[in-house]
Amino acid sequence: MFTIDLVLKYTPVPLSVQRKSEEDANALYQQVSDAMKSGVPQMLELTCDSKAEKRLTIATSELIAVQMSQKGAAADGRQPGFFVATEA
Repeated sequence: MFTIDLVLKYTPVPLSVQRKSEEDANALYQQVSDAMKSGVPQMLELTCDSKAEKRLTIATSELIAVQMSQKGAAADGRQPGFFVATEA
């Protein structure tokens, strides 16, 4: 199972939807990424493969990040998530 996390402005918790196949997850990731790059505000309606009743609609103008990860630990043993390196 693959999870696509969406981070919205002023929202501390990401919104997530899941896809069963890597191909479907990559397609959704690319769709969201392209919508962010376009700069044209639009609405995206997303559904979740693991919970058919889960639906969400987001305004692309509110998106600040998108992340795709496999459910659970990654193959190299690291947990999925955003990482920021800062200089000391």
